[in-house]
Amino acid sequence: MSARKKYIEEMKTKLDQWDKDIDELEKRARTASSELKAEYQNQVKTLKDKRDEAAKKFEELQSATDGAWEDVKDGMEQAWNSVSHAFGSAKTKIFGKEKEEVK
Repeated sequence: MSARKKYIEEMKTKLDQWDKDIDELEKRARTASSELKAEYQNQVKTLKDKRDEAAKKFEELQSATDGAWEDVKDGMEQAWNSVSHAFGSAKTKIFGKEKEEVK
């Protein structure tokens, strides 16, 4: 398997995992208190926006020519870092508020 094909498969797996993580946050939002629900909804919107950006880069990656795919890969890496940071931030905000609510 070529490095390009392997990388595309890895990114597809990550995108699928992000979708699952977003779905999980949406499920938690449905059972959250009204104050926490608003925070979940804000974070889910941010995550979906970031995920959509990454999906666009993924589409570019898939359709890039052999000569251009390294450049497109760099853009995918930037999108991946942005989404990863957004997920980390969202989890910290949401789970921190959940703990406060339990107190």
